[in-house]
Amino acid sequence: MEFQNTLAYARKLDEEDPLRSYRSEFHFPEHNGKPVIYFTGNSLGLQPKRTQKYIDEVMSDWKNMAVEGHFKADKPWWDYHERLAAPLAKIVGAKPEEVSVMNTLTVNLHLLMVSFYRPDKKRFKILCEEKAFPSDQYMLQSQVRFHGFDPEEAIVTVNKREGENFWRTEDVVAKIHEVGEELALVMIGGLNYYNGQVFDMKTITEAGHEVGAMVGWDLAHAAGNITLKLHEWDVDFAAWCSYKYMNSGPGNASGVFINEKYLDRTDIPRFEGWWGTKKETRFLMRPEFEPISTADAWQLSNAPILSVAPYLASLELFEEVGMPALIEKRNKIVAYLEFILKEIDKEVDSSFEIITPEDRGCQLSVFLHGEGRPLFDFLMENGVIPDWREPNVIRLAPAPFYCSYEDMYHFGQLLKKGILEKVS
Repeated sequence: MEFQNTLAYARKLDEEDPLRSYRSEFHFPEHNGKPVIYFTGNSLGLQPKRTQKYIDEVMSDWKNMAVEGHFKADKPWWDYHERLAAPLAKIVGAKPEEVSVMNTLTVNLHLLMVSFYRPDKKRFKILCEEKAFPSDQYMLQSQVRFHGFDPEEAIVTVNKREGENFWRTEDVVAKIHEVGEELALVMIGGLNYYNGQVFDMKTITEAGHEVGAMVGWDLAHAAGNITLKLHEWDVDFAAWCSYKYMNSGPGNASGVFINEKYLDRTDIPRFEGWWGTKKETRFLMRPEFEPISTADAWQLSNAPILSVAPYLASLELFEEVGMPALIEKRNKIVAYLEFILKEIDKEVDSSFEIITPEDRGCQLSVFLHGEGRPLFDFLMENGVIPDWREPNVIRLAPAPFYCSYEDMYHFGQLLKKGILEKVS
């Protein structure tokens, strides 16, 4: 498209936006009485206005029914989490029975490692990306040590090439085949938190299986952001948080995917609890564990309903809009933001280097050459909420549910003002 860096053009794009009405579905923080320009949906999504109704419903049921709410509430608590499986399955490209909601992200990754990281003396190595998200690094290191291996030997990283800011799929595949029969698990963040790159999950999953390894994905920055086809790609397992692009609230419940080939099995190793046993016999209090024939078999305890309710509220929005419409707007608004950055770059002495490759989702990561933290602080003080990563990277994630094209224009003007005021 032939974009224009004008307010009138940005407003025209907003008028043509089929999702424009959904901006009013969210609560915005305010700066000087106006909504902020919010670029951190990749960290914490805004609160949907309908969330309050879902929470109030649970509070009312608790108040009026107490323990009977488990079975007599309009949405009974004992199977409340099951309502999330079908809409989540559409978002991650799975069958409903392959999806469950429980715990939080790193907790779920640890639990999934019990089932899918089964090292022995020959096959014990884990492959991940260079400088993976710290929680993933800590999780992998502690799992390796738990099994009696040295992380320095057992964890293999795929690095970017010298002078490049992204990973090449052929390098990941080559490293998988290099490790070969020693590789027990491929465990990568499907969308890198730092540079915003989307990995070729289909190709990498196939390569991992070719050498006999399990393949799992941390989809914290991918779920609700990009097209996922976990079942079609034959991914073994995956997990994601719900508070970024899926707007369920701070630190909220995590989702998991477990390939159907591992379901309804009693021989698979896993940590077990009573909410993973069959509903028909759960309250008979039998000593034998009888796994539910879905991903719910990995459930341990009854769901935290006050956490799951906001997730269900947000998924209602996804059901109304659908991922194809969100992705169409995401592509357009990110392209417009990239255009704005390049236009402002022509007007100032500093230079911006976008390190996010074309295989991307909602996020642009930008090196601010010649600038530092003061520019970020200026933006924050003037109603923009981006994200800063040392030494001089700013992350911008215009979530398509609630960010507008006018936001992108005003951001560009504030960015230019911050640089020019520093110069003057």
